[in-house]
Amino acid sequence: MRNILSSIIKVGLAFAIASLANAPVNANEVKLGAKVYGGTCVACHGENGKGEIPGVPDLTSAKGPLAKTDAVLLDHIVNGYESPGSDMAMPELGGNEDLTEQDIKNVIAYMRAKYQRKK
Repeated sequence: MRNILSSIIKVGLAFAIASLANAPVNANEVKLGAKVYGGTCVACHGENGKGEIPGVPDLTSAKGPLAKTDAVLLDHIVNGYESPGSDMAMPELGGNEDLTEQDIKNVIAYMRAKYQRKK
């Protein structure tokens, strides 16, 4: 049952990819994303976004994960991802099976606002 539910969530999130491409960032999403980041992502990515574990990508790097599209980031968060040179893969949903589609949108908005270098 858990795998079926996980598959249903993944399919739903896949449909959300298109809506992320042109979604404007709003302050409430960033605020809520900070809570998700602090509860799920911070353990590996760290308070400063530079990574707490060898091989975890630096979110502040101009060539890091935030150089990718929201759709790619969503896919990596939903399905898990192992960065080249990493000692371990990020688990599906960042290891937090309770993350919702909106939680993921919020954390992407937060990471972009907090760590992405301005052009």
